[in-house]
Amino acid sequence: MTIKPLSNRVVIKNLEAEETTKGGIILTGAAKEKPQIAEVVAVGNGEVRDGVLVPMTVKIGNKVIISKYSGTEVKLDGEEFIIVKEDDILAVVE
Repeated sequence: MTIKPLSNRVVIKNLEAEETTKGGIILTGAAKEKPQIAEVVAVGNGEVRDGVLVPMTVKIGNKVIISKYSGTEVKLDGEEFIIVKEDDILAVVE
């Protein structure tokens, strides 16, 4: 099964959170922050504004930084994804 987002929505998959700090301290599951860097796995067609289709600026495979606690988490075929609006994407990591 695949997810095809509608309008200006983007399906992302979180990248793994850091398990150790820069000082070498190993973090437990409860101490880890929710990762804000994710990979784009699907994009919608874009948003219609004033009768004109505005295309999406992100593409499949982009690594992006998202707003903390944004989006809707879904689980499909044992994998966890987040569906966010393109406005919740703050930057593309290059």
